[in-house]
Amino acid sequence: MREQDLVLGIDIGGTGTALGFVERSGALTQYCAIPTRPADSAEAFVVALHRRIEALRAEIPFPHRLAGIGIGAPNAHPVRGTLEEPVNLDWGATVDLTALVRKYYDLPVELTNDAKAAAAGEMLFGGARGMKHFIVVTLGTGLGCGIVADGRVLTGASGFAGELGHMTVDPNGRECRCGKRGCLETYVSATGLVRTVLALLAKRCDPSPLRRCAADALTAHKVFELASAGDAISLCAFDRTARILGMKLADAVACLSPEAVFLSGGLAAAGDLIVAPAGRYMNDYLFRAYRGTVRLLPSALKPGEGAVLGAAALVWRRLAAEDAFGRKEGAA
Repeated sequence: MREQDLVLGIDIGGTGTALGFVERSGALTQYCAIPTRPADSAEAFVVALHRRIEALRAEIPFPHRLAGIGIGAPNAHPVRGTLEEPVNLDWGATVDLTALVRKYYDLPVELTNDAKAAAAGEMLFGGARGMKHFIVVTLGTGLGCGIVADGRVLTGASGFAGELGHMTVDPNGRECRCGKRGCLETYVSATGLVRTVLALLAKRCDPSPLRRCAADALTAHKVFELASAGDAISLCAFDRTARILGMKLADAVACLSPEAVFLSGGLAAAGDLIVAPAGRYMNDYLFRAYRGTVRLLPSALKPGEGAVLGAAALVWRRLAAEDAFGRKEGAA
């Protein structure tokens, strides 16, 4: 049987990493998620990642050839192949992730920001198919943003266009791991939601099952479960999160005039607790000229899949270009 070319797509988040093998058609196989932590260095993480990749390859039920690797990761610089100040990873100021991966795989490696990869995935395989102007906001450990204008993912002069998570909500607000205060992701993210809950518990006296949770054991998923069960403090935390998100999305719409804004990531999976109220708040804060012109939608792809597919698509595009002039690199 003829070997089938596959590209490995990887989405590295502050808490978890998703990966899967992607066919040229966009079909995804052997998808899985692994913890990003507790690896205390990029080197240790790549060792664990390599082991998982090879275990997954052994499970692929047909002859295949790994043709390249696409990676979406926080603070990725696509030209340098490095992660610059990845504050949610604790791996140091600059990480040459491309070089670390190529110690194991002498293949084409494409590195991009995780939210930009999610935007590419949404454009090619998700709810943004046919759109030329849209924004993808990823809500996980932090908050990422990928911007598509005229059908192209924006990178900007620095390569870091779209750092919506570090727009300022309150200059005297919460400390952010980037060194600033009051960044959007300190309020709107899985960790931001937990910080809001802890602040409410300290300020309010009403009973809540949350009071039985140790602060260091509290998770956004637990808050979601209790909000779904009607807990007042959990519901208030989600509403405050949605309000701040809606306000800042209205600012982004004023600057970019997209057709739609997509929410993806673990926190976006809270559904009606975050998407619907954020949409209402966004419309409340929108400049009147934009009202009725933009929709806030959940991603049409599963959490993690958008960035995996988008990162892999970057490699497929590179391979197609190289095929036109003769393949430059081999395959494993």
